[in-house]
Amino acid sequence: MVRLLRPLLRGATYTRLLYLWVPMLIVSVWALVDDTNMWVPAALMIPVGLIPAVRTGEGVQARWLLTPGQLDDGFSVAPSANWRDRLRTVVWLQGRLLLGLVTAGACVWLPIVSVELVRLSLGHRIDGIPLLKDAASHWAYALLAPLPLLALYGAVVGLGLLATAGARALLGPSAAERLSALEVRTEQLLERNRIARELHDSIGHALTVAVVQAGAARAANSPEFTDRALTAIEETGRAALEDLEHVLGVLREAERPVSARPTLADADRLLESARASGAKVDAEVTGPLESLPGPVSREGYRILQEALTNVLRHAGAVPTWVRVEVADGALALEVRNPLRDGRAAPGRGSGLRGIRERAALLGGRAHTGPDGAGDWEVRVELPPR
Repeated sequence: MVRLLRPLLRGATYTRLLYLWVPMLIVSVWALVDDTNMWVPAALMIPVGLIPAVRTGEGVQARWLLTPGQLDDGFSVAPSANWRDRLRTVVWLQGRLLLGLVTAGACVWLPIVSVELVRLSLGHRIDGIPLLKDAASHWAYALLAPLPLLALYGAVVGLGLLATAGARALLGPSAAERLSALEVRTEQLLERNRIARELHDSIGHALTVAVVQAGAARAANSPEFTDRALTAIEETGRAALEDLEHVLGVLREAERPVSARPTLADADRLLESARASGAKVDAEVTGPLESLPGPVSREGYRILQEALTNVLRHAGAVPTWVRVEVADGALALEVRNPLRDGRAAPGRGSGLRGIRERAALLGGRAHTGPDGAGDWEVRVELPPR
């Protein structure tokens, strides 16, 4: 019983009732002008529904009154973009008018029937309702008085649900709008994935350098080495903060250009950071790095950063060979280091997966793993764009 009466406690029940009563304002005004041709309001809704902006107004009303407080309400608030949208709007206006008439009739006549049943049970004569006009007075009619009220309750709730379903079907987004929304959602997911990789690469690299430097300084027990280690930690941390600010800027400003992100032209910063952590990095850079397209250069920087981070994290201060080659707009990047104890260290592999994903998104390929000669190899080839 409580569940049956629960709609009475929901605000949507009453806002939907208001939504269905709104068309009756037009009908009421017209009735004051001419109460014989009541078909005119329905006819007027046809040219009105063909106006593109009317669809926006109907969508806003449906969103606020039929589904108040819902984020995914299924209504479009864009103006009609084609004749199909206009015709759907016209059909809905006619349907809304019809539902409004039924609602108004139920809200007016059902309470009257309930009151007249009570009056009939008390001995009064009933003239306004044909079915009760010749009925004899009897106390049992009082027992029937709640039935019209229950019918009114069912009509209000049921017509509200019917109006919501009909509005979703006729005022919902078109196929083009659904496709556009899907494209936006896809772009948002790709952006979130890119941001996650940015944070993993930048912050992971900085923390790895800091941990390695702190451990080496403690083991060396040398004030001079400790001073160098602290300097390296400071520089790496400052660079990580800059990267973090760029990434957070993407979150704050969706349209912010990505030109501020580091590129392979800034690779010296990564190499010096690795050398400051104790790794013996031998770098070979050939070709014009500045000629690389922005996406290739930015992703190449992140790939190199992740590769050097893995060296420091899993192999420590070991000799590392880095090769960066640019030829005809294509990028070849290779990072090689000896494996600790001749075998690969265990890990979750999220960074290596990120390297492969970055290469695949740019139409390239990446190889990560032992090379069979006791070295760990990261080799990436990115084609020209």
